[in-house]
Amino acid sequence: MSKRRVFDIDFPSEPQVFPAGTAAKKPDEKPADARRGPMATAISENADALRARAEAEQDIRAENDRLAHEFVRLKKLGLVVDRIPLGMITMKKLIRDRKDERDPELDELKESIKAVGLSNPIRVEAKENGQYELIQGYRRMRAYFELLSETGDKSYAHIPAGLVAKGDSLQSLYRRMVDENLVRRDISFAEMAQLALRYAEDTGTGAETIEDAVNDLYASAGRQKRIYIRHFAQVLKAVGDDLKFAEAIPRALGLDLKKRLEADAMNAQVLRDTLARVQPSGEEAELDVLRSFAEGKRKNAPRAPSSPRPGVAKTTLRCTVPAGTVRCQARDGKIEMAMERDFSEIDRHKLEDAIAAFFEALEQED
Repeated sequence: MSKRRVFDIDFPSEPQVFPAGTAAKKPDEKPADARRGPMATAISENADALRARAEAEQDIRAENDRLAHEFVRLKKLGLVVDRIPLGMITMKKLIRDRKDERDPELDELKESIKAVGLSNPIRVEAKENGQYELIQGYRRMRAYFELLSETGDKSYAHIPAGLVAKGDSLQSLYRRMVDENLVRRDISFAEMAQLALRYAEDTGTGAETIEDAVNDLYASAGRQKRIYIRHFAQVLKAVGDDLKFAEAIPRALGLDLKKRLEADAMNAQVLRDTLARVQPSGEEAELDVLRSFAEGKRKNAPRAPSSPRPGVAKTTLRCTVPAGTVRCQARDGKIEMAMERDFSEIDRHKLEDAIAAFFEALEQED
């Protein structure tokens, strides 16, 4: 037997009287939310939650797209850096002119890396097989190899590397490699010419002549500089294999050699025979042979080293400071200091104080 529910009904104690011509007021209506049932409320709340989630997902996708574009932009600029195992880096795509002889600056570079780390990462291009192709930084990578071998420190098994975006042409990759070295004040015309020769030999570059190679590689250099590089390239093409210290040839001597070699087709063989007969043991001895040839003189035997001529004496040295290695050259009335740093960014007054302190230190008595 079901039970009946009993509801209490409150009746007014006295009847309500309304003025004539007026209607009784309806009870106050409840808000719409109060009138909705539990199901309608749940559906509304779920819709609001879905809408908020969709907006959040859209914001996340927009941020991811922005970050992806920023990553690609930085990667194209070579500003995305990672630590890459040395064994994963190859050097097959670009031809380099590197001799097996000891690099006198490599020890200084290694000491700098041990002291402050590698401040300028190498540049690599990712390959399809998961390896990387070296674009810039042969000496830096070689220094890491030697440090790993000498110290056994596993931290040198990985090298900081900027990731170059894929898709660059072979010519563009060569330009990246060259432009980094082109800003060095001490890079010789012979070194630039040798790379131009190797570039012309690479069938993938499309350069058919030395002139094409020089124009491709050194497009950012001035016209006169490109002419000098071409002249040196012609000299090296004729006798380069017989030269041990080509990078020491000054510009004027290189131009004189080019003229002498062009004067007679047999002169190249004459110079090669002279170098083979004399077998100069050092840089100055080889330059002595080249000067004699350029002047049209026959060189029969190496001369003993002579003292510097008056007016051309100079002192050359290198020193390591916290900011890097400084190359110095001092001569009568002139001193030059060069290092990999943009000194134009330094405040003028700070430079003036540094120069004044430098000369003040020179004048101090021991």
